[in-house]
Amino acid sequence: MSDLTHLLQPSPLLDFGAPAIRDVIARRGWMDLPMDQRIGAAYDFTRDEILFGYNRADGIAASDVLADGYGQCNTKGVLLMALLRALGVPCRMHGFTIHKGLQRGVMPELAYALSPPEILHSWVELYHGGRWITLEGFILDMPYLQAVQRAFGRGPLCAYGVGTEALEAPQVDWCGTDTYIQKTGIARDLGLFDTPDAMFSQHDQALGPLRRLLYTYGMRHWMNARARAIRGGRVPGIAGMARPAGSNRATAGKGANHGA
Repeated sequence: MSDLTHLLQPSPLLDFGAPAIRDVIARRGWMDLPMDQRIGAAYDFTRDEILFGYNRADGIAASDVLADGYGQCNTKGVLLMALLRALGVPCRMHGFTIHKGLQRGVMPELAYALSPPEILHSWVELYHGGRWITLEGFILDMPYLQAVQRAFGRGPLCAYGVGTEALEAPQVDWCGTDTYIQKTGIARDLGLFDTPDAMFSQHDQALGPLRRLLYTYGMRHWMNARARAIRGGRVPGIAGMARPAGSNRATAGKGANHGA
């Protein structure tokens, strides 16, 4: 394998020298762990302690994502990459677009109608054990995912931020292999990028100035309220999408209800 030291470097977005990021790693003793456990610790932290939600933009620094305490595929990916590089794990970003249908349900219908057909998406690839491993299963925190599982049970689902063929057993746990939670929503492959800075300099959400303002100051807050409701067990229905019998009983209060 060629030299991967360039995939361990900081960047404006991968600001793992920031005091808050250094503090997380030091307080939890991650540098004292074997490499496989370091990866798992950073992965679990990003998946579950950084809740699923929508930040002001994709191109914000890892320290900003940490301060927000929530994020989506691109922003949680920035934070995970920063943590991995700080822990000595080479990693890169793989860019895609996803069909907007994957966001239906967490996106209110008005926001869904105004959104572009495809949404910018990414996952993280790390080099470990002599091979590249894909990480995408960190996007949805477990209380959120479990609420969707209670509502819809089993089988394929492409909505509510989930894109999987097996809702009852998605590949979301770090076991040294690939993880996925939105894979079945992929539309186009945009290629590999050494840093998220490079990806976001070439690709952006296709919103336009007006829709970008609406998203930043209105829609994302609406969407974050939806995510909080879903996390708390109040999963809104989607017109034309049936739920398994008995799966849509009110479950408010059974899951975590805080965050984004």
